[in-house]
Amino acid sequence: MADKKDYYESLGIDKSASDDEIKKAYRKMAKKYHPDLNPGDKKAEKNFKSVSEAYEVLSDSSKRARYDQYGHAGVDPNFGAGGGGFDGGFGGGDFGDLGDIFGSIFGGGFGGGRQANPNAPRQGNDNSTTVNLSFEEAAKGCNKTIKVTRIENCDECGGNGAEKGSSPKTCPACHGSGQIKVTQRTPFGAMQTSRVCEQCRGTGKIVEKPCHVCAGKGRVRRTKEQSIDIPAGIDDGQIINYRGSGDYGTNGGPAGDLHINISVRPHPVFERKGFDVFCEVPITFVQATLGAEIIVPTLDGKVKFTVHEGTQPGDEFKLKGKGIQRLNYSGKGDQYVKVMVEVPKNLTNKEKELLQQFEQQTSDANYKKRHGFFNKLKDMFDDKN
Repeated sequence: MADKKDYYESLGIDKSASDDEIKKAYRKMAKKYHPDLNPGDKKAEKNFKSVSEAYEVLSDSSKRARYDQYGHAGVDPNFGAGGGGFDGGFGGGDFGDLGDIFGSIFGGGFGGGRQANPNAPRQGNDNSTTVNLSFEEAAKGCNKTIKVTRIENCDECGGNGAEKGSSPKTCPACHGSGQIKVTQRTPFGAMQTSRVCEQCRGTGKIVEKPCHVCAGKGRVRRTKEQSIDIPAGIDDGQIINYRGSGDYGTNGGPAGDLHINISVRPHPVFERKGFDVFCEVPITFVQATLGAEIIVPTLDGKVKFTVHEGTQPGDEFKLKGKGIQRLNYSGKGDQYVKVMVEVPKNLTNKEKELLQQFEQQTSDANYKKRHGFFNKLKDMFDDKN
């Protein structure tokens, strides 16, 4: 861990960089080091992996916060596994439903109103995690194995919190109700309220011999690997819900859900709008003038395309069906390719001479925009005279 390069340094940004600045920096660096653009270059491949790792951490707000506080150790998968450090958002101490406790304090009413049953089934909490995908993985779909941390019933005690050979007892203070009635004298007479039983903390039960594994809570936090299917066409910022993969419920209640937040790394060549893909392809001045067959990258591989004679800078053509699979539907979007005519630099004297001859022999009629522009200028100055 100590030998790893600083993530901010890998992307060439400051620690105060915004999400947009992080994404722009990654796109620039990924384009520079992408293996497809540097075939056979092991150093470029290594740098590409480094910037991808940096983006995966810094684009996730929770991972970035841990990295800023603890460095590389903060984003290690085993960080906090021993009980110290980051707790994964599950809190410490009692895992009980605090909502019912507060409800009994503020919503119990006077005169012994309706009380919450401490032994009623309660659904477990929902959990969330972020999965980072490449542009291609999001477009085509994939299977990912992720680590999920959630609260489960303790296997040792079966979830009741008591050591094997013993069982929880009904609380003698509240007789299993989880609440204590308190009578107070007021100027309006005696009034009765309810509060959480301090002896059993609202559970209605006392564990005299706590389980040595879960310390009497009946629940433990575990991290497990889970295989998830990413559907083709998923986009950055979307969420996949896995029902029943969250925290276990209490008293036989159902488990919560797992929300998987999708983060898609920018691509060095392609951009996405909906299910359509956009890219720019540079061609030479001669190819644009005479027409040529060029190679165009797509998500399905390279394809040949014929550029027509007289193609202009910024002209755009469409490759139908070469876009992204429509999420949960049949069919794909399209790919739009913008032609960028590259003007040559550092010409030799011979090359310059040939271009000058070409310029002298080319009629103004071949430059319709230029011809029209100067005609407008002529008319404008003639009007002033």
